[in-house]
Amino acid sequence: MNTRNCLLLFLSLACLALSASHGFAQEALGLPSVRLEFGQASSPKQVATTLEILFLLTVLSLGPSIVIMLTSFTRIVVVLSILRQAIGVQQTPPNQVLVGIALFLTFFLMAPVWGQINDRALQPYLREEIGPKEATDLAINPVRRFMFSQTRKKDLGLMLNLAKQPKPKSSKEVPTRVLIPAFIISELKTAFQIGFMFYIPFLVIDMIVASVLLAMGMLMLPPVIISLPFKLMLFVLVDGWNIVADTLIRSFGP
Repeated sequence: MNTRNCLLLFLSLACLALSASHGFAQEALGLPSVRLEFGQASSPKQVATTLEILFLLTVLSLGPSIVIMLTSFTRIVVVLSILRQAIGVQQTPPNQVLVGIALFLTFFLMAPVWGQINDRALQPYLREEIGPKEATDLAINPVRRFMFSQTRKKDLGLMLNLAKQPKPKSSKEVPTRVLIPAFIISELKTAFQIGFMFYIPFLVIDMIVASVLLAMGMLMLPPVIISLPFKLMLFVLVDGWNIVADTLIRSFGP
């Protein structure tokens, strides 16, 4: 039997085994079937349920944007990116690791806010004690308080002027559509300030190494190659990740 016949025989046996195992799994496990049907609603309650499902799917699709822009994620990931650039390692840690660190630090920082949303809005709504509109209003209040605590008055005033809104007497009169961009601008400014403070020690090392190489006449040797081990050693000796995490968490206040 030549090689071609052996290969055909092997593929045939593999297909038969896969078909048998698939049929056995369906018979033994009783895999459920899923059907999607479109029909005319027979009552207003069915229409309301359908609209609630569509609204939930919309919220889930916008979930990543909500997590990124309405939480502490923006500040953390920007600071980590600047820190990586300051050290001089372009792909270490990789982007997936930086995003993972920022995401779990965001979970840690936003846990009290999400706990309030769960206790005051989600659970009463699931128990049918409140309606969808009231649940939405109760859910947005903790997020608004968090954003107000991190938003600068100057940025908030800018957005109020651009939106041509009258001067509010209290935070309750500030529309959420005005608060969100003001919060994002404030987060970016704070992130760049923290990133600049982390950048200075590594910049000093680069300047010292460049001056030493210039004095030694080694003009053809890139200073980054020499300074990188010293920057990594400094970051490890001072327990840099501990300092970074502590600084980021404390920057959001008590």
